Amino acid sequence: MRVIAKKTLRQFWERFPDAEDALKSWHAETEAAAWQTPAEVKAQFHSASIVKDSRVVFNICGNKYRLVVKISYKNGIVLIRFVGTHKEYDAVDVEVV
Repeated sequence: MRVIAKKTLRQFWERFPDAEDALKSWHAETEAAAWQTPAEVKAQFHSASIVKDSRVVFNICGNKYRLVVKISYKNGIVLIRFVGTHKEYDAVDVEVV
């Protein structure tokens, strides 16, 4: 998969250094993946939540942080829509962000 907006991840781990290793690991695994369906995402990341509009929520650092992406399975693209603390995540609408 091609991950778009890695800069967003970098900016986040600069604010929260404890998230760096987990985000780098997520990025590497995602770049190596070739997901065709939400079920394939769920098989690789068991704690991921599949939501409307091709969006997926990933738990980072054991649910301390949340990462929301929009996936174009047809084009093999993962677009980072949001990364934040659990508290910040609670304040956003995942289907809109």
